Amino acid sequence: MKKLQVKRKSLLRKVNLPMSKIKQYEVADGKLKRKNQFCPECGDGVFLAVHKDRVSCGKCGYTKFN
Repeated sequence: MKKLQVKRKSLLRKVNLPMSKIKQYEVADGKLKRKNQFCPECGDGVFLAVHKDRVSCGKCGYTKFN
């Protein structure tokens, strides 16, 4: 399991993403896949923060309750 994590991080490091962004992506079949949703107000590139009862945007304040 540890070997897989090291391999994943090294693959993401080749794309030159900072560590905060690496947590928002995963590697599937050698390609990057986004884990979180984008903000519908701000558009692509701004992720929504996931809380236990809502998702929210830190940039514009958009909030959607579950």
